[in-house]
Amino acid sequence: MSSSPADPIAVLFDIDGTLVDSNYLHIDAWDRAFVEAGHPVAVWRIHRAIGMDSGKLLGRLLGDDAEPLGDAVKQAHARNYSQTTDRLRPFASARDLLGELSRRGHRVVLATSAPQEELDALLAVLDVPDAVDAVTSGEDVEAAKPEPDLVNVAVERAEVTADRALLVGDSVWDIFSASRAGVRSIGVRSGGYSSEELLGAGAVAVYDDVADLLTHLEESPIVASTYDI
Repeated sequence: MSSSPADPIAVLFDIDGTLVDSNYLHIDAWDRAFVEAGHPVAVWRIHRAIGMDSGKLLGRLLGDDAEPLGDAVKQAHARNYSQTTDRLRPFASARDLLGELSRRGHRVVLATSAPQEELDALLAVLDVPDAVDAVTSGEDVEAAKPEPDLVNVAVERAEVTADRALLVGDSVWDIFSASRAGVRSIGVRSGGYSSEELLGAGAVAVYDDVADLLTHLEESPIVASTYDI
């Protein structure tokens, strides 16, 4: 067994629910949008779909009504969410973690399918331009998580191969997407999924949140992966 240092792996980060505390704002925005459309959905069901491609989310929650109601619900969600962006805030130590990884030589990519307007708000809240090497958005892919397309784009922008990347995400949809792209993943519980669910989806490790990951960075798969084992 060799422990010679290798090039630092690229670290791909989901944003919503992972770096920025936004999931429950999205849940509320979707909840109000479904009510406005005359098709209320139980809030717990909305939560379980957060992190999915919006088209898949609508199909999952609206069923046969997705085609006639989907566009109106999606537009209402965007409008409702835009009215809450003043409540966005980064999770504790999110900026510190990104900065530390950049300092150590890791390529940092923000891997999100958020529409550009939402992404602009998220980036303004994070405010770490010097620590980020690349960013994806919903304009980069036709199908978002749990499909692998977004992770594939993020890996390409990190200029590494899939085996030299690791994704950090808060939902099982993040983990499924990474697995389908051949990328290992770390789960964080800050989006509302349990350790058991994230590990069951394929995460190689789970932390409470990004602050917990930073605290245990030396023992994490991120640092372990900078060595040839």
